[in-house]
Amino acid sequence: MSSVRYTNVTCQYPGASSPSVTDLSLEVADGEFLVLVGPSGCGKSTTLRMLAGLEEVTGGNIYIGDRDVTDVPSKDRDIAMVFQNYALYPHMTVAENMGFALKIAKISAEERRRRVEEAAKILDLTDYLERKPKALSGGQRQRVAMGRAIVRSPQVFLMDEPLSNLDAKLRVQTRTQIASLTRRLGVTTVYVTHDQVEAMTMGDRVAVLKDGHLMQVDTPRNLYDRPATEFVAGFIGSPAMNLFRAPISGDTVQLGTVRIPLTRTQQAALTGTKVTIGIRPEDFHPAAEGTGLPIVADVVEELGADAFVYGHLAPVTAANTVVQVDPTTESTTREESSGTHEIVVRVEGRTPPRAGTTIWVTPTVEHIHLFDATTGARLPD
Repeated sequence: MSSVRYTNVTCQYPGASSPSVTDLSLEVADGEFLVLVGPSGCGKSTTLRMLAGLEEVTGGNIYIGDRDVTDVPSKDRDIAMVFQNYALYPHMTVAENMGFALKIAKISAEERRRRVEEAAKILDLTDYLERKPKALSGGQRQRVAMGRAIVRSPQVFLMDEPLSNLDAKLRVQTRTQIASLTRRLGVTTVYVTHDQVEAMTMGDRVAVLKDGHLMQVDTPRNLYDRPATEFVAGFIGSPAMNLFRAPISGDTVQLGTVRIPLTRTQQAALTGTKVTIGIRPEDFHPAAEGTGLPIVADVVEELGADAFVYGHLAPVTAANTVVQVDPTTESTTREESSGTHEIVVRVEGRTPPRAGTTIWVTPTVEHIHLFDATTGARLPD
């Protein structure tokens, strides 16, 4: 097994006005499961395909172990890739599909059979070895694609959105199987997904990309608790973190009736006159009327143990009384002080508020995140 290292890697497609990946430096430890995540077009698949040798590197170097593979052909990199669309041969049985790469490598029939049967046992495919792909479900086909990678005993597994063709229930089941399997095999794995829930539940570490730039790489817990930028804060978490932009008043920022003090270090790090305040839906708790933030519940999603209120901040007077606003003329803005603002709050699932009612909540101060509104960078503690 081997580590993977990107050193100042750039990829710009011919005719493109800007690179798809820019100056990427990233290291994946031996045996680590790293997830690349980000919105469509952020460069995550390009990053994976450069490691696979399927896209040309226009700057920098890529290493597998201590070996520079930047210009090494894909077939000589000792990697195995699992694709989104399974890429199985329809005329071959499961056993033939799983052992095909070994046959091309001129591995003996006896050794091929041994490896295929071993992988099939791990993946619970023993009873399906003589079937053709058309006789399998989507989840079984994906396991066959995994088996084809496993039998090769590669240095690195590469997976490009392998669960995107599965239904919701099967995605949950298969992602736990993949995470468990790769940890048991101890193979270095780089996994691409646009689904941040997949990223958070599967990865030892998660790398968040945006517009070809690496925004942050960290454990799922640290990404959630200490996002390095406003973008990461809004991308990681479901539902997303609530973000409010508020002006600085002296050495504090005010959100509703809550005053948030700024430390000297935070004040020194600011580049403008506004701060972005981030609060996750679960970090609000009920407050007395006139205290905290008034939320008008537009939609209430009941999920059993929990419920989520999707609403907006109601404008308040100086006396903290809610102003009734005509919804046909109401406008949404990021400025908390100038009107309404979309907001999500997690509440107790058995006694949720009704849609159309107003609830008052206040944030847990120690879980408030502060970002520079100009640069988007997290302010130091």
